[in-house]
Amino acid sequence: MDLRKLKTLIDLVSESNISELEITEADGKVRIVKAEPVAAVHPMAIPTMGVAPPPMAAAASALAVPAEPAVPAGHAVKSPMVGTFYRSSSPGAKPFVEVGSAIKEGEPICIIEAMKIMNEIEADKSGTVTRILCENGQAVEFGQPLFIIE
Repeated sequence: MDLRKLKTLIDLVSESNISELEITEADGKVRIVKAEPVAAVHPMAIPTMGVAPPPMAAAASALAVPAEPAVPAGHAVKSPMVGTFYRSSSPGAKPFVEVGSAIKEGEPICIIEAMKIMNEIEADKSGTVTRILCENGQAVEFGQPLFIIE
C-alpha cells in the first residue's frame, strides 16, 4: 500500500469517531486501531505527587536545563508516521546513509516499521547528511526530525 494512502487512512481514523478500520486490497491488508488517549491520565497524576518545588524554582530549573536539544540548522527530514526507526534494511546490513553521505531527493535513507510493515523513507531534499538524530531501533513520533541535510 502506498505510504501516502496509509497516512491518509491513519489521519481519517484519528480525526473521526471510529475506533478501528480494516481495509483489504490486492496488495495487502491494513488494520488501524485507535488507542485510548494516554495524555488524559497525566494531569490527574500530578496533584497526587509529593511536595512540588516553589514556582520560581521550577521555572528557573526549566530555563537552566532544556528538556530537548534544539534541532540543528539545515533541512530536517521528519518522520511521516509513528513507528520504529531503522538505519538499514536488515539487522546486519550496511546503513542506508552515514553522516557525510551525499544523497539525492527520492533516495531511501531509513526504514520506519509501523504495524509490522517496513516503510522505506526517502529523502525529500538533495544534499549531504550532517546529523542522524535517531538511534537504530528507537521509537519515533509523527513529525519527529530524523536527519539533518545541508
